[in-house]
Amino acid sequence: MPARRIEEAGRVAAEQAKVDPMHQFSIEPLFGTDHWSIAGYNIAFTNSALWMALTTLALLVFVAGGMKRQMVPTRWQMAVESFTGFIDNLLAANIGPAGKKYVPYIFSLFMFILFANMLGLVPLGLFGVHPFTATSHFTVTGVLAILSFSIVLIVGFARHGLHFFSLFVPHGTPLWLMWLIPVIELVSFLVRPFSLGLRLFVAMMAGHVLLEVLSSFVIDSANAGAGWGLGIGLPSFVLMVAISALELLVAGIQAYVFALLTSLYLNDAENLH
Repeated sequence: MPARRIEEAGRVAAEQAKVDPMHQFSIEPLFGTDHWSIAGYNIAFTNSALWMALTTLALLVFVAGGMKRQMVPTRWQMAVESFTGFIDNLLAANIGPAGKKYVPYIFSLFMFILFANMLGLVPLGLFGVHPFTATSHFTVTGVLAILSFSIVLIVGFARHGLHFFSLFVPHGTPLWLMWLIPVIELVSFLVRPFSLGLRLFVAMMAGHVLLEVLSSFVIDSANAGAGWGLGIGLPSFVLMVAISALELLVAGIQAYVFALLTSLYLNDAENLH
């Protein structure tokens, strides 16, 4: 009987020790706000909202610290000016002179995504704090994509009126394909916000899931004994370090891709190519 109890206790402990790779994406209300609601809609302040607020705060501090117009610029000021110049060049290359007015929006979009991605990779778990990557949720990336798509529509109709629909009829389309090509172009255009948000969401979620799975290998193999720890845990840990470095690169690339595609869509609205 005692042996059975020990076996059951060991089984329960093993189940509790299992690492759930999807738990890190759970939305949890904070500060006792889980019952807050307006018109029947829950408005709890969640961990996702907290990390988006921290991202916004970090971005504001970063920009404010680089706005000092000193004769000899500090490294901080040079960093802010470098990012601003990078976005300015991106828009000039993809839109032309008309892209200058979109610098504030594309800069804010790029930096917010970059900071959100980076903050989610900070190893705060060593201190008992678990960072949350807001861009690993499609609700966040989807809203950013819809915002960009809405601006494209507003700009397109404001500049060209109903002539904006000519975007769906590429130049040189044969008459006998006029019934098909516009439909394909329209579907492709409407899929843009979905693909834009989905790309960022999948890239960030996949990397975090992989890191969590590898961490479970390290923990389980270390608990199983020295042999398992050296044979499985050590290679898994080395792979975790390599993937963490890759995730830093992906965080920057995904922010760039989001800003680049948004600028390309704005180019369609401005120039009707």
